[in-house]
Parts: sequence; structure tokens; C-alpha cells
Amino acid sequence: MHIQSNTVLITGACSGIGKIMARICLEKGARQVVIWDINEKAIDATVAELSPLGSICGFRADISDARSVQAAYEQTEAACGDVDILINNAGIVANNKNFAEQTDADIDHTVDINTKGAMYVALRCLKDMKARGRGHICNVTSSAGMLALPRMALYSASKWAAIGWSESVRIELTREKSPVRITTIAPYFINTGMFDGIRSFFKIQEPEKVARKALRAVERDRWYRGIPFGQHFIRLMQGIFPQTWFDFIFGDVCGLYTVMDHFTGRQITHKEQAR
Repeated sequence: MHIQSNTVLITGACSGIGKIMARICLEKGARQVVIWDINEKAIDATVAELSPLGSICGFRADISDARSVQAAYEQTEAACGDVDILINNAGIVANNKNFAEQTDADIDHTVDINTKGAMYVALRCLKDMKARGRGHICNVTSSAGMLALPRMALYSASKWAAIGWSESVRIELTREKSPVRITTIAPYFINTGMFDGIRSFFKIQEPEKVARKALRAVERDRWYRGIPFGQHFIRLMQGIFPQTWFDFIFGDVCGLYTVMDHFTGRQITHKEQAR
């Protein structure tokens, strides 16, 4: 679906790739860009910064709370009309602890935002999109949702679930012959501050490039986009190689199983939602 002349809703849009995508959508001629974030001051600052580029407004939403999502969606509909394109972008990395060191609150916070939050927002938009017979939902997940990594058990689990859910909805819509489209984006680590300190054999992705590739996938109605393209081969290699070979190649040779050992990214409290 083309971004030009359509209304785009982006969650977690006050920093990182969410903010970049909001800017690019305005540059592409979106009729309206709606940003959701949990931080009202950040919303005001982002709207003020990007408003010279086009029509943009923002609403506070705690996507981990279904009632907050419903309230923000009603505000959005009243102020901006129908949402044509939803970009589920908000997400967090709580810490780099091993699973045995996590707390119940860590589990709830990660899953509530990275998985359930995306579902809450999509559920509202999808029902209306199906009724209108048009719309596009883009779910920003992670390559960690396909490749499990130590010290990322919660994050990987939440993104693994998000990918499975996103693909399931895509298949449902395809079987229904619905014109509503789903795009799943699975980027590698992005240089936004969220993953500061990691040491990776593979290149850390630049947020501007990731944002542009994600939006290009939406405009081309792609159902799945790994960023970089090599992410597309993870499942193939998991299916072909014995587990010990896979662990040796990606864990020992490429060093992916130690990338989080020196993590210094933003530490998230249970009242925050980073992007």
C-alpha cells in the first residue's frame, strides 16, 4: 500500500526507527501521521519537530494496557479518521540477564509490550480495515525472533511469538481473500541505543536504512522482510544443519552467543517503553 495520501499510525514513534519512519512517511506525502508513545513530553517534542514536514499528531498510549490502547484508538479515529497503515514498532529490551535471573515483572513487562501490545493495537485496526476492505499492518519484530540468543531469552521469546502471530494473521487474511495486507519486518541489531555495547560479527544496522527498507516492504506489499537480506536464510540453515553444527557456526565462529555479554543499552523500568 502506498504511503502517499494515506493515514499512518506508528507506535513507539518518538525515537529510533519509529521516529525516522514518521519523518519518512511525511516526506512521502502521507495524508496524516499519527504517533503513539507512553511519554507525553516526547510526543509534543516530536510533533513540533516534524510538523513542518506535514500533518502529524500524537496521543499517549501504554500499549501494554488494552484499555489505554482502546482510548488512544478512539482519540485517533475522532481526530484523524480511519487508519490506513499501522506500523507496530514499539518494543523494549529489559536487560541482558540469564533467564534464571529474571523476575516475574521482567517477564510480564517484556511480553506485555513486545507481544501483547502489538496484538492489542492490531486488533483494533484490523477489524476496521477488514470492514472497509483496505489497509496494511506492518509488525516490526527482530531476527532474535528466529535465532535464539543467550541473555536474550525474554526478548527472543517475545519476538518469536510476535513473528508467529504476524504470520498466522497473514495466512488467515490470505485464506479469506482479504485485501488487507500484513508485513513482518525482522531486522538485525539496530544502532539506536537500545543495543549499545553488543559486540557482533555481523554489521549493526543503521536506523535510517532499516526504516526505509521497512517502508519499502510495505509499499511493495511484501509479507516478510529480513534486514539485512541474509536473515532470510536463518530458517533454511536451522532446517539443514544439525543443532551442534548450527551452534558451532553461529555461536563459536560468528560469536552470536556472546553478543549480549557487554550490553550497555538503555535499562528499562517497568513504567517505560523504549523504541
